[in-house]
Amino acid sequence: MPEVTDKFIIDGLGGQQTLSGEIVVGGAKNAALKILASVVLFQDGFMTSNVPEIEDVFRMLDLLVNLGVKVNKKDKGVYQLDASAISNKPLWSEIAKRMRASIVLTGPLLARFGEISFPYPGGCVIGKRPVDLFLSGFEKMGATITETEGVFWVKAPREGLWGAEIFFKNQSVTATETFLMTAVLAKGKTVLKNCALEPEVASLGEFLNECGAKISGLGTSTITIEGNGLLTGGRHEYKTIPDRIEAGSFIILGALAASDLKVVGCEPKHLDALINLLRESGVSLEVGENFVRVGSSKKKYQAVDVKTHEYPGFPTDLQAPLAIFLSQANGESFIFETIFEGRLNYLEALSRMGLEAKNLDTHRAIIYGPRKLEGKEIESPDLRAGLAYVLAAIVASGRSVVHNVKYIDRGYEKIEERFQKIGIKIERIK
Repeated sequence: MPEVTDKFIIDGLGGQQTLSGEIVVGGAKNAALKILASVVLFQDGFMTSNVPEIEDVFRMLDLLVNLGVKVNKKDKGVYQLDASAISNKPLWSEIAKRMRASIVLTGPLLARFGEISFPYPGGCVIGKRPVDLFLSGFEKMGATITETEGVFWVKAPREGLWGAEIFFKNQSVTATETFLMTAVLAKGKTVLKNCALEPEVASLGEFLNECGAKISGLGTSTITIEGNGLLTGGRHEYKTIPDRIEAGSFIILGALAASDLKVVGCEPKHLDALINLLRESGVSLEVGENFVRVGSSKKKYQAVDVKTHEYPGFPTDLQAPLAIFLSQANGESFIFETIFEGRLNYLEALSRMGLEAKNLDTHRAIIYGPRKLEGKEIESPDLRAGLAYVLAAIVASGRSVVHNVKYIDRGYEKIEERFQKIGIKIERIK
């Protein structure tokens, strides 16, 4: 039988800026997933809080439980993890095939147990996301790799992985974090070069240092790790940092449709690229220590060009939501998506709602604005484009139906309930 998923019914505002109130930013998905995976490095475990209650987190917890990790939910978003009885087995194929973040478990498991098998990891369909960075890195640390029918088998030397110098040909958050964790249990010194600079990387490394790791260079492109054996969590607690992508999505929503929207519980210094671009376009923003306030503008926003880039550049995960904003700005805006091939494919479906865009190739597009959007029935292709479709539906006139809500649920916790509180007419249909 075909899979049945929830859908959203949204009554659009017809371009009016009426939303108001406060919306709270949750814990960062990409920080929480890696911290959960890091429990493999511990002889005991630790407490983690402010964990977003989203599908990707639930699936990561399923993978850990299947490996023997004890997971005790203490409260909403609060989990006690215990890896003292963890055992080695292949990653749960059904989950790993669908969830890209599952690959971060491979390095820590290989370092702890000497071998690991895993399927080619899945996730959102947004272009090529190869695993060569991981396989070549494992080989540099002494591992041997075989592949059989889409399953990778990786085995460390009898004496365990050894430290190595690893240069990432592309900056990758997931690869940086995977080898940062792997090196904690490897023998000797590992030097990682051309590392990702995203705040989630530093947040992970700082917590591991608190628990006994020896990691230096966090926040820079070169990170050095001295292998120091299993970590001890004791009474340490990791509080998940705010989700900068969720915060950015809410700020864009405010610019599109709010009279006075306060996005609270965020980390504005992680949002410099977005804040500066929106101000360049004419958006009125008040930036505080842990909030960004968006007010309505009496003047039309002006078109701006955007080029996605690794942090601290403009995040690729905000590119689709920003396209909706650009469709309401005066003039021609140019989008250059440098991270993922094919990530602009969602624009074709939005053209049925009235968004006018021209795809120049798989990485570049022009958005023409302003354009009035009309409610339509539309199907979410992935997590970030799915949220962009919801934003388009909020801006549009009439009623929209957004299908495949399962993708949006992977990254945004109970989004419809939070949107209802600021004045959006949105309903989830089971």
